[in-house]
Amino acid sequence: MEDAETLGWIRRQASGACSIFSVCTGALICGAAGLLKGRRATTHWSAFHLLPFFGAIPVNKRVVVDGAWVFAAGVTAGIDGALRLAAELRGDEAAQAIQLNMVYAPEPPFDSGTPETAPAAILDEAHQLVRPITAQREQTARRVAAKLGIAVPAVGGE
Repeated sequence: MEDAETLGWIRRQASGACSIFSVCTGALICGAAGLLKGRRATTHWSAFHLLPFFGAIPVNKRVVVDGAWVFAAGVTAGIDGALRLAAELRGDEAAQAIQLNMVYAPEPPFDSGTPETAPAAILDEAHQLVRPITAQREQTARRVAAKLGIAVPAVGGE
């Protein structure tokens, strides 16, 4: 989030793109590049609270479309987002053909794929596992927010 060369490259790529697709915490890098101000976005649940640090409007969904932007909350949501983007670019039938060829018909064995559906003990353990990277990301996001001139929310979280 603080590598000027990477952020510059992302800004240049986004400026000429017809579509921009962010998966998981890639939204934080787009935010650090100054590209999320006023934009509806999502990211992985462990970093979701950081979106306002970049001026984004957090939307708690697997996939969020805001104009030319597509945001996927996590790795598997990336498939959903990719199919949405394929439909936008080539039509529903093309996206459906891609889905069929991928045999993408998810049947997760458990209903614990979000903080809202995961059992409390599993969620607590997950919070413990991500606590160090979450704290590091928040410190970095605070520095970036200051550089972007964005008022930093007072409350952190997981």
